[in-house]
Amino acid sequence: MAMDLTYSTNITVNTSAMVPDVNVTSADGILNVQPSGLMEFSTGYALLHGYISACVCTFGFLANIANIVVLTRPNMISSTNIILTWLAVADLFTMLDYFPFAMHFYIFKDSDLDFPKTRGYGWIIYLLFHASFSVVCHSAAIWLTIALATFRFICIWFPTTGRQHCSVPRAKMCVAVIICVVIVLCVPNIIINNFAPYNNNANTNKSQFDMCYNISYRSGGAFDHVDKMNKMIQAILFKIVPCVLLTILTILLVTAMHKAYKKRMRLRNQGRREESDRHGEHNRTTGMLLAVVVLFFITELPQGILTIITLISDTFFYQVYLPLGDILDIMALCNNAINFVLYCTMSRQFRETFVATFCWFCPKKRPGWMQMKLIKSKTEQNGNTMVTEHTHV
Repeated sequence: MAMDLTYSTNITVNTSAMVPDVNVTSADGILNVQPSGLMEFSTGYALLHGYISACVCTFGFLANIANIVVLTRPNMISSTNIILTWLAVADLFTMLDYFPFAMHFYIFKDSDLDFPKTRGYGWIIYLLFHASFSVVCHSAAIWLTIALATFRFICIWFPTTGRQHCSVPRAKMCVAVIICVVIVLCVPNIIINNFAPYNNNANTNKSQFDMCYNISYRSGGAFDHVDKMNKMIQAILFKIVPCVLLTILTILLVTAMHKAYKKRMRLRNQGRREESDRHGEHNRTTGMLLAVVVLFFITELPQGILTIITLISDTFFYQVYLPLGDILDIMALCNNAINFVLYCTMSRQFRETFVATFCWFCPKKRPGWMQMKLIKSKTEQNGNTMVTEHTHV
């Protein structure tokens, strides 16, 4: 099972080879976790997870680079696209971080070691980095999505003053504040993560570079308080609150879109077709952004519900949350990679800018030349029918 992208819990339990009567140590004592169909499914899916994740990360890496390049073109600069650009940056870093994790700990995993044990000091340091950096990237992406929905709602609900309130400088300031606050809130998670050598009869005589290492967490004294603080931050600020806000913003965006649609119909009925078409393009952009928000909501809501339950029951955490870790990871990765598809299918401006930026081999119209076609017309003169030809631009 993976180190969950969205809720780092410093896993020290062997989850890749679950056997009957697995004993796991918790803060309250020894929990006897019985095997279940969910654990068996997790073990079977783990064999495929590395390959699926590597493919998704490869596509997501290329897609998010394309997003960043297109969204930063001069004709694409806007407050909304500033937030979308940094959302693509967060998704890109997530893919870059997860790809080596999937390759080493899944595809090329040592057959005699259980997750998350590994050989080599460098890989255990990387695992510690991954356990913290992935949380920072994903949490920043969540709050950037909330900012995106908020900006768009203000622009729709207040059409006259919305663009002033949601200007490009304010979008940049919002992005900077989100990134800084998320990094500060993830400091407790960085502090409690640790590692320790894992020795057994098979490797006691091996050199230091061949020793096995296992990820762990610091405990005792002040570290216990830091651990509790970290779990509360992860559960409340990175799960529960975002899910509530995404729910509210989704409802508000749908309401605002319905209001904009009714206004567009009124304009069309009044014969103001050009203004109606302009509102229609504006509404399609809102629909695209709503799709981005809804996909994030669908990904985060199950994790938010599971996180709330894990705060109540340690047994639920080990029996349900841990076995679902790989599924939650691949859902988050797919969500990070799919935005490019949404932009291409729902935004004409994005498609045209993408083609103009990357499709340099596509034929372009030569300047100064216009397409013309031949039109034949019939005229009658003194009872005779004459056919004349003329060109039409």
